[in-house]
Amino acid sequence: MWELLQLGLVVGAGIFGFVAARRFVRGRLRFVDAVYSPVAPFIAAAVAAVVAWPVAAILPVITTTSAALFAIGVGMGTSTGVRDLRRLALPR
Repeated sequence: MWELLQLGLVVGAGIFGFVAARRFVRGRLRFVDAVYSPVAPFIAAAVAAVVAWPVAAILPVITTTSAALFAIGVGMGTSTGVRDLRRLALPR
């Protein structure tokens, strides 16, 4: 039972990181030129990892795996949000 809860937290952290980052990029960072840089998803993932790692160290329910998957989700969500912005900006 405990393993299933941990698996749910790990998957939920990844999905939450992806969705939150994508929504933030599409909504708030639309007019920021720096987000269009190819390095932006890596910077976002690194910042998310730095923020999530102390939380994983303090709370016993959250593991380092969930912190890593959260950071990966943030990086992928940032990348997808930027791709969506580029697609929306192109005239059809």
